Amino acid sequence: MRVVQALTEPSQQGRVALRLSEWRVVVAATDLLALNAALCLALSRRFTSPDGLRWLGDRPEWFLLLSGLWLLVARGLDGYEARTLSRLPDSLLASTKAVLLTGLVYLLIPYITPPLPASRGGLLLFPALGCGLVGAGRLIVGLVLPRMEPLRAVIVGAGWAGRTIAEVLSTDGQAAYRVVGFVDDDPAKQVRPLEIRQGCALRVLGDRRVLPDLVCRHRITTVVLAITREVDAELLAILLDCLERGAEVVPMPVLYEQLTGRVPVEHVGENWYVALPLSHPGTSQLWQFVKRGMDVVLGGAGLAVLLGLLPWIALAIYLDNPGPIFYVQERVGKGGRIFRLYKFRTMVPDAERSGPQWARRNDPRVTRVGRFLRATHLDELPQVWNVLLGEMSAVGPRPERPEFVEELARTIPFYQLRHAVKPGMAGWALVKQGYAAGREDALVRLQYDLYYIKHQSLWLDLVILLKAFLRVLGLKGRR
Repeated sequence: MRVVQALTEPSQQGRVALRLSEWRVVVAATDLLALNAALCLALSRRFTSPDGLRWLGDRPEWFLLLSGLWLLVARGLDGYEARTLSRLPDSLLASTKAVLLTGLVYLLIPYITPPLPASRGGLLLFPALGCGLVGAGRLIVGLVLPRMEPLRAVIVGAGWAGRTIAEVLSTDGQAAYRVVGFVDDDPAKQVRPLEIRQGCALRVLGDRRVLPDLVCRHRITTVVLAITREVDAELLAILLDCLERGAEVVPMPVLYEQLTGRVPVEHVGENWYVALPLSHPGTSQLWQFVKRGMDVVLGGAGLAVLLGLLPWIALAIYLDNPGPIFYVQERVGKGGRIFRLYKFRTMVPDAERSGPQWARRNDPRVTRVGRFLRATHLDELPQVWNVLLGEMSAVGPRPERPEFVEELARTIPFYQLRHAVKPGMAGWALVKQGYAAGREDALVRLQYDLYYIKHQSLWLDLVILLKAFLRVLGLKGRR
């Protein structure tokens, strides 16, 4: 087992290094400059005269649209995640995918994008230039600018919550954080290193009284508070001392949420307000109006697609396995209200003769056509009717069956909070985790759902819809 030793020497004095947030800003600015330069070069073949160039400068909406589209696609493809930016090959691969998808969507938008050359070579010039310039920009940034400087963290509390956040910092936050060790008042935990994941362990460096000294000696930037009980007066004074010495103090649930996009409901302890989405965006009347407007537009478009595909899907379902075309099931919606959810049937008739069951991977009850419908998410398409009725939204937590809700609410804390918003066809948990197949999956899905409820916005909805679309293209639905 590899033991991560505490750093005994501070970093080289005077070395300049950038933090992850600064790297993101620099890389994003470089990407936008390179992509817009590629558009200008692609258009220069068409607008070579002085009048044409001046006209090009009078159309800023072309570049604003391109920039907004790029930021959405790059976020959807995790192009600015720590794990992506920390390795140059991953960064270049992510940027290439983002440029190609951005270029494809941009070229397909009529009227509000520039009239690129009509020849096949001219149409391909912009994405090709984009890949080259954006890739070159990221390469230059990686070679010229100082490397990312990880934040030095110490974790207060070596219990379950402390080891959980240590594991997250060593995986999801590996490029942004370097954990020096734990601080814990229990002498038994100071005897031997504590394993945080297979092959990696951290030491307990002492009790709470060593915290201020650790902050100075090891240049600690982040003190992670991983205790679920109330902070007593002595510990509060020590934490204030750490703040005075320049370290930030972050509760474990808050940092966990920032790194994973999940709310750790099982680790909040007495800090219940961390998990509870108080005054979440969904309580805003303006947001509800925008959300409903988006649902009506997307639901109407989805209904048109459904009507066009319905005869062919219905014929395929019937020929493969005679029986009903649609499957109607009760689900729990906003406020705990029960509604009837519509899907294309993907299982054999009477698949639940013995009672409700979790769907599992390679479920033998699924028909051949059903596997294709699940892989492409086409089985969910009839739910656009639920969206138009106002029972569901285009984006939101996936609705669960009443039987499972009753069971899960008894064992998982805060589970009922999923019903604070309308359920959705696509959701943060769906694009990050996939479908739930049991209690453990349901717990992780709840963590993602609470994150969405706390942070829901038009931007996040667009990111989720993009990720859901990419899942469909990649046939990443249930099998």
